[in-house]
Formats: sequence, C-alpha cells, structure tokens
Amino acid sequence: MSEPAELQRLLTWLSPAFPVGSFAWSQGLETAIADGRVRAAADLKDWLAGLLAHGGPKTDAILLAHAHRDHEHAARLAELADLCLALTAARERHAEATLTGDAFASAARAWPSDVFARLPQPCPYPVAVGAVAAAQGIGRDAVLLGYLTAAVHTQISVAVRLVPLGQTAGLQVMAALEPDIATLAAAAANATLDQIGSIAYAAEIAQMRHETLEPRIFRS
Repeated sequence: MSEPAELQRLLTWLSPAFPVGSFAWSQGLETAIADGRVRAAADLKDWLAGLLAHGGPKTDAILLAHAHRDHEHAARLAELADLCLALTAARERHAEATLTGDAFASAARAWPSDVFARLPQPCPYPVAVGAVAAAQGIGRDAVLLGYLTAAVHTQISVAVRLVPLGQTAGLQVMAALEPDIATLAAAAANATLDQIGSIAYAAEIAQMRHETLEPRIFRS
C-alpha cells in the first residue's frame, strides 16, 4: 500500500458503516452460543482461530486473492463466483455471500470503474471485494489483511452482544487473533485454488442448524 488515498478507500469499504449489512449475519456463531459451545472469551478465541485455520475465512481469502489477480477477466471472475457458492454449505451462508457481495458492489460504484461490468451476478462478497479493490489499485496483501480483520471484528461483535462479553474481553480476543489473521492473509496471497479446503464441520453444522433456531437475532 503505497498511497494514503488507497488506504483511506480500503478503510471506508471495510468499515462497519459501509452499507453491506454484514452486522446482520453471525455465520453460525449464534447457534454455537445458544448450544453453549461459546460461553466465554477463551471459547470465542478458539472458535475463531479454528475458522481462520480450517474454515470459511480461509476459503474466502484464497478466492479474494484470485479475484484480485483476475479482476480484468469476466469469465474467470464468474468461475470464482460459482466456486465460492458451490463451497457454501448452508443456505443462509449462500444468501449472506450473495447479498453482501451485491451490496458491496452497488455501494462501491460511488468510485467509478469499469470493473463493475465484469462482475458476475450474483457476486459473492470476497470475489466482489477482491476484484473491485484491484481495479482501484489497492494492493492484494492490504486487502486480504483488511478483509480478514473486518470479518473477525464482525464475529466478535456478535459474541459481545450474545454471550454476552464485555468490550474489553472482545478486544482482547481481537488482539490475540492478530497473528492468526496475518498468517492466513500471507498464506492466501499466493495460494492455489487446489489449496482450498475446509474441515470446520462444527461451524458448518451450526450454520445449517441456524435455519431452525428459535429465537434468533441474526440472519445466519
């Protein structure tokens, strides 16, 4: 990231205030909290560390890196979008990926670019972020680090409200996970699509079970 304007733009796009609606989704964490799997800060840290190493965030990061690399090629972006959605196990996660991705693309049109004509419909969130950021000249490594940091922030916010955790405990989890986030961002930057793979079965089952969870606050 060489230009302050690029950093400013990335911070805007990944801010909770950017209108993608990510705050409405828990990605199965609400189910894990309701089941008693996540009851304290230590549980939350273990849950999120497992996701970063073996779950959806790893898949998203690799797909984002490839979308960044292939942002000038509509056919490749379409293939990445299809792969992303094919690897999404739960119906609610499928909805989250497409709704947040399309919302991001719509909001980011405030920064004109020809990349929007190349985005597939629907366009999953990591594919949209990677392609649009590349078209705006924002470096791949910075986008990966920012995307994963924002994703973990969102999950911690869910736990702060539902467990509930105090703000200090939530920030301690965030601080503790910084090395995990950096490790995944670095690994995903040059990973091949063949390196995509998830063994976060508990999280995927929690995402599926959320469809019948009552009462519930979040959409996934």
